[in-house]
Amino acid sequence: MHGWNHMGRGFMGFGGGSIVMMILWLVVIVGIIIFLVKRFDNNSNNNQSIDYQQSKPKKDPLEIAKERYAKGEIDKEEFQEIKEELSN
Repeated sequence: MHGWNHMGRGFMGFGGGSIVMMILWLVVIVGIIIFLVKRFDNNSNNNQSIDYQQSKPKKDPLEIAKERYAKGEIDKEEFQEIKEELSN
């Protein structure tokens, strides 16, 4: 029985510590993986929004003025001023 007790203490002394270290390493590895996945996901989302903005056709200034006039953001006088300014 004496040998059994010695093995038990040895297992708890070294084995318990190595289990804690294994758990810590596992937490670190999982954390790194989560960090990299989030970083990659953010980069791909940013690239998509940039591509979308670049591929989006730019509106003609007169079309923008027409839309603003239709929405009531500008009155007829302002619309006429913008229209004249753009034609020059």
